[in-house]
Amino acid sequence: MSSEVGQNSEFQNVIEGVLTKKSLIKIVDTRSQDQLRNKGFGDKEDNDYLLETYEALYLLYLNKLVITNGSIDNFGSLLKHVLKHDEEIVTRFLVYRDLRSRGYVVKEGFGFGADFRVYERGEYEKKRAKYVVFCINEGINVKVGELSKNVREIETMGKNAIAAVVERRGEVIYYKLTNMNFKENKKQETTLTLKERK
Repeated sequence: MSSEVGQNSEFQNVIEGVLTKKSLIKIVDTRSQDQLRNKGFGDKEDNDYLLETYEALYLLYLNKLVITNGSIDNFGSLLKHVLKHDEEIVTRFLVYRDLRSRGYVVKEGFGFGADFRVYERGEYEKKRAKYVVFCINEGINVKVGELSKNVREIETMGKNAIAAVVERRGEVIYYKLTNMNFKENKKQETTLTLKERK
């Protein structure tokens, strides 16, 4: 049995949501809110319980979410709608889906240019997030100086900085960002060493 099928069976009922103007998904039913909260999906903001777009896409992908307003009725239509405002959503979704399928709870990043906070299996709401994940498309240039500064600050907080690189075929490869060596060569270029994390 695949991990995604296991994730799919965790939900007893299909959850109903409403698309907001900010492309977040609002969950009205309190039983659904509790079920989502227990699995590490969504957050309460003011009086609303909201799913991030990548969370909603994942639940649509698993056929565990139905959006009851507007013309958004499946994964493809929500993705098309969100792409108008967020060009990085596909990359973030692919990394989110991969991490969730491996059993991790994934929440929104908290600064440093990070995309996600990732909790070790079984530690959500018991301990702080262990990993901070940066989502990167293969072949995209990254400003190394800024990334290096962010990684140092993340390590100071006792967390591991991870680069999740999405290959052209959609496969996600993880690199632990530590022991970053920056050397100037004759061409005044900066190099970055990544260690693959399995």
